[in-house]
Amino acid sequence: MNLLELSLKNVRRSFGLYTIYGISMLIGIMIFFSFSSVMYNDDILDALKNIQNFDAGFLIASAVIVSFILLFVLYANSFFIRQRKKELGLYMLYGMNERHLLSMLFYETLAIGAVALVIGGLLGGLLSKVFGALLMNLMKYDQVVSLDFPVRAIIASVIVFVVLHVAVSIQSYLLVTRVQLIDLFRAKEQQEKPIRTSAALAILGFFLLGSALAMIGGGKQSAFWTDYSGVSLIYCAIGIIGGTYLFFRQFAGWLLQVWSRTRGYLSGNTTLWTSAIRFQIRGNTLNLTFISLFSTMLVLLVCFVSINYSVQFEAVGRNLPNDIAYESKSAAVDAEVKQAIQASGHGIEGSYSLKLLRAKAVTDPVVAFENPEYFSPGILLASASDYNAFVQRRGDDQQVRLAGDAAVSLSQGMDVPLPVAGSGTDFAIRTGSSQKVFKLVEKKDYALLGWSSDPVLSMNKKAAVLIISDDAFASLKASGTAMSTFQIYDIADAGDAESLSEQLHGIVTKDPETYYSSFADVYSKQIEGSSLLLFAGAFLALIALFALASVIYFKQLREATEARRQFAILRKLGVGRREMMNVIRKQLLFVFALPLLPGLLSSWLIIKTYILDSVQDFPNLIGMVWGIIALYFLIYAGFYLVSTNLYYRIANRTT
Repeated sequence: MNLLELSLKNVRRSFGLYTIYGISMLIGIMIFFSFSSVMYNDDILDALKNIQNFDAGFLIASAVIVSFILLFVLYANSFFIRQRKKELGLYMLYGMNERHLLSMLFYETLAIGAVALVIGGLLGGLLSKVFGALLMNLMKYDQVVSLDFPVRAIIASVIVFVVLHVAVSIQSYLLVTRVQLIDLFRAKEQQEKPIRTSAALAILGFFLLGSALAMIGGGKQSAFWTDYSGVSLIYCAIGIIGGTYLFFRQFAGWLLQVWSRTRGYLSGNTTLWTSAIRFQIRGNTLNLTFISLFSTMLVLLVCFVSINYSVQFEAVGRNLPNDIAYESKSAAVDAEVKQAIQASGHGIEGSYSLKLLRAKAVTDPVVAFENPEYFSPGILLASASDYNAFVQRRGDDQQVRLAGDAAVSLSQGMDVPLPVAGSGTDFAIRTGSSQKVFKLVEKKDYALLGWSSDPVLSMNKKAAVLIISDDAFASLKASGTAMSTFQIYDIADAGDAESLSEQLHGIVTKDPETYYSSFADVYSKQIEGSSLLLFAGAFLALIALFALASVIYFKQLREATEARRQFAILRKLGVGRREMMNVIRKQLLFVFALPLLPGLLSSWLIIKTYILDSVQDFPNLIGMVWGIIALYFLIYAGFYLVSTNLYYRIANRTT
């Protein structure tokens, strides 16, 4: 019998084990091919307006997805080889050398991978139409996506398959050549020993994890982050990773050890399910740590891309509130701009003029404008009545009431808008040779003109606008303060006006210092970018869930197989099936719940403190985050229920 015949016989004899590995490979190929098919679909590429950014994002997302698939398949192959070590030991005992074993494994994985490549490619191609339509819906485009199997996607998937097969072959070589023959026979018989626990290490792990979470929950305005941001970041990383590891390695075992000394420990079936856990803690520490940290990262990923996508539509409008706005320098330019808009097919729905005074800041701009490096040099002064008229025209509830020297700054982009304490803060400006001091009574997160923009570079600088009373504005105007006029247009279908904006930008910015802002310059870039990020994040979450499910599945399959002898003894002692199921449920509940709690708590604190608190103007986001956490909890609960049934069936198998 040659190696090929032996490989085929092995597949027939252990079809279930090969199926597990094959499904793992198939899922990885299917997900990658569906993603690649969407990215290379001609209908989608024709609809995109920023193809260069799309290509760059696609390459990055593809690299991350391939990395996840690689880890996913390598974990499955590790389990596959471990389950066959006794069989491989028999082959070596009968005279086969390592080269023969590796050749046999190479043929087997090559055949399984080839089948997975064909089936996964077909399923991925079918799914790509659904995913493509979803991507177009996220981008708010009406493009119809046809079913397609792009040649570039097929080539990319074949390359990924080759990379996976080479990595699997190298892993198989390392697993087979680094063990002795006796180890191959005893691989499935080696029993874990209960770990020695230390109260000091248990408390240290609890302290590290608790203090890191407390530091995160304290917020970025706390002294730790404002004064020692680098050290705080390192401590939080060490605290979460190291604390989680010690939490499972020492604290869980120590907790069970303390529990075993209580009076009620011997009552019911507590001894049965806790003793199994004590023996498994040593081998499960890395798995439990991985599940906890993985849960944190997965929830953070999904929440971040969902929040980013949700705020983009409104955020672009807040950053660039005017469809077209520019500083008017001559009547000829104004006429040319109007003519270009009328000829473009974008109807003019409204046009306005806004007169603002120009000044220079004497006081440090940081007093009035958060992150002043993002604002253009100089200050633009608007009268309260003109400002209120624009606010009313937009339908926003942002009006002001000012008298005397009171002033309000439009510090667009603040994390939290704040009224100024007391009667106001002095803010001095200079107009010509004179100086004027205003009382800054509020810093408002609002834009009158918004960011200046560029068709290529998108957003450049924000206009620094100070709202002053009508009397103060009239007085400064009468004194000869320099004034600029800004023309503002509302146009139809402003989000699809990239070509028009490029033309207008060329007309207006012949003087490069001229202010120009267009909603279209940012809208398509932001929406396409956030849609691609959400789409790629969804794929990463999908493959991550499969990876998590595989870790849990393989772990329970191995532990249940090793526990069959113990459960056989329990059956002989008269323990019923219902009691065994109860023991399994309690045992797995402890294993499942323990990593979930710190994982979800860490992710919620990070999201709440560093994302939600920065976008307080979007109250619906909190409900969305809780919905994502609840969905993950339900999926995780599903893993638990499936695992209990799987564990019970395997552990109680009599043959």
